[in-house]
Amino acid sequence: MRSARPAEPARLPGPALRLRQILRGERGSVTAEFAVVVPAVLVVLGLSIGAVVLAAHRLTLSSAAVELARLEARGDVAAAGARLAALGDGVEVARSRDGPLLCIALAARPGAGALGLIRLGARGCAAVSEVAP
Repeated sequence: MRSARPAEPARLPGPALRLRQILRGERGSVTAEFAVVVPAVLVVLGLSIGAVVLAAHRLTLSSAAVELARLEARGDVAAAGARLAALGDGVEVARSRDGPLLCIALAARPGAGALGLIRLGARGCAAVSEVAP
């Protein structure tokens, strides 16, 4: 009579068994790697968004400086004042005259927080049109 032995569990072939042992030994490592990668991704994302905000603010300042120089050079002070008021309170204006050119320099801080530590500037010049009375 045969003795009743418990049935052996199905054995996995060699490579599959080794893979299961490796994966069982590294349990939790994916969570640890994820915890390290997420802050790094968030920092890169924050820096990218900050760079876009700075570029947009610099472009706005450059465009406004050139527009203000043109308006003031042709004598349209009212329109220049309105355009300057549209920029907001935090914009510093410096005017200079270099021969026939009127130059306007604008400087501002783009926002609050870490971006508030950065000061951006732009300069625009236009030829003064002098109308004889």
